[in-house]
Amino acid sequence: MSRNLIAELGKSGGVYIPPFKSSRIMENIEEDQYQRLTWDALRKSINGLVNKVNAANIKNIIPELFGENLIRGRGLFCRSCIKSQMASPGFTDVFAALVAVVNTKFPEIGRLFLQRIILQFKRAYKRNDKPQLITAVKFIAHLVNQRVAHELIALELLTLLLENPTEDSVEVAVGFVTECGCFLQEHSPRGMRAVFDRFRDILHEGDLDKRVRFLIEGLFALRKAKFQGYAAIRPELDLVEKEDQLSHEVSLSDEINTDTAVDVFKLDPHFSENEKRYEELKKQILPGGEEEEEESGQDEEEESSQDEESESEMMKIKDLTDRNLIDFRRTIYLTIMSSVDFEEAGHKLLEIMRMEPGLEMVLCVMLLECCSQEKTYVRYYGLLGQRFCTLNKVYKECLEKCFVQQYSAAYRMETNTIRNVANFFAHLLATDALPWHVLGYIRLSLDNTNSSSRIFVKFLFQELSAHLGIRSLSQRLSKDSFDSIFPKDNPEHTRFAINFFNVIGLGGITDNMREHLKNTQRQKAAISEPDSEPDSESRESGSDCERMKKRQRRN
Repeated sequence: MSRNLIAELGKSGGVYIPPFKSSRIMENIEEDQYQRLTWDALRKSINGLVNKVNAANIKNIIPELFGENLIRGRGLFCRSCIKSQMASPGFTDVFAALVAVVNTKFPEIGRLFLQRIILQFKRAYKRNDKPQLITAVKFIAHLVNQRVAHELIALELLTLLLENPTEDSVEVAVGFVTECGCFLQEHSPRGMRAVFDRFRDILHEGDLDKRVRFLIEGLFALRKAKFQGYAAIRPELDLVEKEDQLSHEVSLSDEINTDTAVDVFKLDPHFSENEKRYEELKKQILPGGEEEEEESGQDEEEESSQDEESESEMMKIKDLTDRNLIDFRRTIYLTIMSSVDFEEAGHKLLEIMRMEPGLEMVLCVMLLECCSQEKTYVRYYGLLGQRFCTLNKVYKECLEKCFVQQYSAAYRMETNTIRNVANFFAHLLATDALPWHVLGYIRLSLDNTNSSSRIFVKFLFQELSAHLGIRSLSQRLSKDSFDSIFPKDNPEHTRFAINFFNVIGLGGITDNMREHLKNTQRQKAAISEPDSEPDSESRESGSDCERMKKRQRRN
């Protein structure tokens, strides 16, 4: 009877046994059945702890995890972490931090885990299993950030992915660099330079899809911003001191032994001795655990009544879904679209902004998005933007930033969108609602522009000419030095700017550049004339000698 009951308990674990019966069964239980029970209990405990870990409770989970026999259950721990990460990739950095802490006390477990995750990557790469490949690569990236894996593994992985680039492999490589680029940029700058050179070559080849090229361009922008928003380790997950970190070097070309035999139950002839050894080891890892827990428990009970009152006052609900922002954008859109004229819209929007301070940039972006979605430019949006700029300097600064963002992202827009946005900013410039120094961001040369940005400049200056007239526009531009739009440092750039404005019908504003180009040509000619005078004198003397010889022959 007891054997059947133990067998059922080992399989399902859902059978309730009263305490007096369980104690009687444990007295008569055999050694192999007892080890089976402890193995199942260990598996369930490790799975439960790994599944409920997060950034907030990881410091509390770690002591409980070390309380289990991790040496016996090392295979269970590795398998549980890998499965949990595949189910919840958003918690990858939390699982990597957990592995990093275990690696400081049990380096063999850290090495076993790294070997298994690398084997998972290699299998997914051979099978072209993109979802599994992405999760494995993300885990390896965070293991590199936690210094469980050496950075050479990261460079070797990127070399493999970019050796024969495909759309999927480049996308996976971009995701990998996004996750651990901050760490590699600091600890292996030469390797990162070589990786980005390879990305640049792939981008110049142009064989990949447009979406993938945008991903690479976004990665270059992220590198320029020093991987802002993608820190190597979050502060709450930085749990291992530098002197305790231990990195493992495992190459992708090495033969990997994953030791899958430790994942299943095996009868241990020295079970009791090994359990006693781990109990002693646990006391070293967690010194004075039980006594300290009891003392801390009493202190916490005394302080809990005081803390609950203060926490209830200090606790604030933080919205991580951006629901308030979405509702705010919807309100702005409906207000702009439902107003009769710009004065009514401006009055309503100012009332809304008094209730939501600090969202001026969102309002400006929404105004531009509504303007860009129209089939043709509507003057209503320009008048509304002018009203906000004259009322508050904050909106003027926000629209200056929007001008820079829209011009730099012109290559992503359609022609109609570019026309509407350029006409909007031209109205603000013509009415002096926006300062003219924003034009200094435009660098008009063949190297610094593309077709979309040239279309943007074309519509912008044509609309300015329509508002001010060609003469007033030329006078306004001559007040300030716009060397970036009217370059005079290089004759090629000067000719390019002159030809550009001639083509769009605004050659009248290039008179100063034409005079400058003529003066530079005259100066070059004046410099070359003295060098040519000795040559002309020698030619004249040579011709005189020939004439004298001809006269002598005639005589």
